Amino acid sequence: MQASEARRRAPAIALVAGLAGLAIVLALLLPAPTAGPPSAGPSPSATVPPTTPGLPNPGASPSPQAPQESDTPEAGQSPVEPPVTVPPPPPAAPATPAPPAPFPESLRGQDLTVIPGAGRVVALTFDAGANAAGLPKILSALAARGVPGTFFLTGNWAANNPQAVAQITAAGHRVANHSMTHPEFTGLGDDQIAQQVRGAEQAILAAGADPRPLFRFPYGERDARTIAAVNTLGYVAVRWTVDTLGWKGTSGGVGVQTVADRVQAGLQPGEIVLMHIGSNPDDGTTLDADALPQVIDRVTAAGYGFATLDALLGL
Repeated sequence: MQASEARRRAPAIALVAGLAGLAIVLALLLPAPTAGPPSAGPSPSATVPPTTPGLPNPGASPSPQAPQESDTPEAGQSPVEPPVTVPPPPPAAPATPAPPAPFPESLRGQDLTVIPGAGRVVALTFDAGANAAGLPKILSALAARGVPGTFFLTGNWAANNPQAVAQITAAGHRVANHSMTHPEFTGLGDDQIAQQVRGAEQAILAAGADPRPLFRFPYGERDARTIAAVNTLGYVAVRWTVDTLGWKGTSGGVGVQTVADRVQAGLQPGEIVLMHIGSNPDDGTTLDADALPQVIDRVTAAGYGFATLDALLGL
């Protein structure tokens, strides 16, 4: 029984013995494996060889190099330059003074009916918007008595009568602004007011006279807004003390005597008299021009003199 069991195990034992022998033979014949890459540092059990003074330690990691200074801008350094003298900043330019007001500030917001603070003087003013029919008589009467006048011209009138504008200024009289086309200003927007005032200004300047800074509202139509708008454009508004009504003509029941009487009735220091250059469109009369010699004589006889508006306003 035991003999038969031994016989069954003999081949297995022989096979194991053979495999063991083969393994020994292979171990003797094959080369040994090479060492792997060195580790980042010595293991705790590794032995570091001693160092020699003056020589690098072969087993130690190299120490980082100190940054080197550079004088090149490429290395982030500013190049060495000689000292630079920075001149002091120039002194600030003196502030430009504001231009003087075109008219006394006390006249802002007003539409003058008399000359404030005036003595015994009268300002004769003449509106021109229609034709120039009465101008020759007016200029003749003023020249004969040495009396100055103020002429409020529309831009259209100045553009259509440049020679008349030249005659007025040549005689030494004052020219003023009466709008471009003579509309009612209370119905205009601020932009339209500016167009009327500036348009007349340019037309009168083109005719050889300067209307600034005197302005008269067409028809006398004005309110606080329109007065402020005109002031903003550099003009003081001038109304009148008395309207002679000469513009109504004889067809309107007015005569030369009516004109002279109305001026006399309103006589006071700083009186502003409103007269017109053009003729009445219905009857062709020029009552203001016809009555002017008598008007001047009666005012003079009452002890009054005459002046233009800008002289009375200190302009």
